[in-house]
Amino acid sequence: MKNLQIHIDISPELYTKNPDTSELGQRIVSKSIELIHEIGFEAFTFKKLGVLLNSPESSIYRYFCNKHVLLVYLTSWYWLWIEYRLVFATTNIDSAKERLTRAIDILTEPIPMDNSISHINEILLSEIIISESIKAYHTKNVDSDNKLGYFKSYKSVVQRVSNIILEIVPDFQFPHMLVSTVIEGTHQQKFFADHLPSLTDTIKEKNAIPKFYRELVLNFIK
Repeated sequence: MKNLQIHIDISPELYTKNPDTSELGQRIVSKSIELIHEIGFEAFTFKKLGVLLNSPESSIYRYFCNKHVLLVYLTSWYWLWIEYRLVFATTNIDSAKERLTRAIDILTEPIPMDNSISHINEILLSEIIISESIKAYHTKNVDSDNKLGYFKSYKSVVQRVSNIILEIVPDFQFPHMLVSTVIEGTHQQKFFADHLPSLTDTIKEKNAIPKFYRELVLNFIK
């Protein structure tokens, strides 16, 4: 993947001006990832981001109307990138079981740096997804945000992997529940491994999370 140049198309509902269209816009995205990762989403403000950018706070508002929308933009970018990786890893694989195994690995393994998109640090962004992305949809406005399509990239990833499960077991009743459980559970286990290790077993084996969820999913859909 590092030799490919890819472009992630974000829904226009998630920005006032497309940040990909200017150097400043790309710097806003890049530096917001660094700052949210450093201080957390609650402490993050456009004023602090402006200081980091050496640019007026008003310039950030030309791209994003508030920090919540910026967080949704970042999470949407991440899930579109994950879907790209899913497609790349499963295309031309005839075995649905093998495609499912590869998909689970992508959803659960440590995130690699993707040099095809220079202004995004995928490793830092993945850590934000683990610790902060729930704040994008655990809000009072989640229903109206959902109607605006704010979460369609995440739902598209869940749907894509669910479809593979249904290829293997067409009458399986819970594909979306299973896939979303894998994703959210992976985030929890990675968080526990870093901060509350007594709640997980990942420290005992390097690839414990992918192995656990491969076995869980494949055994559950038998």
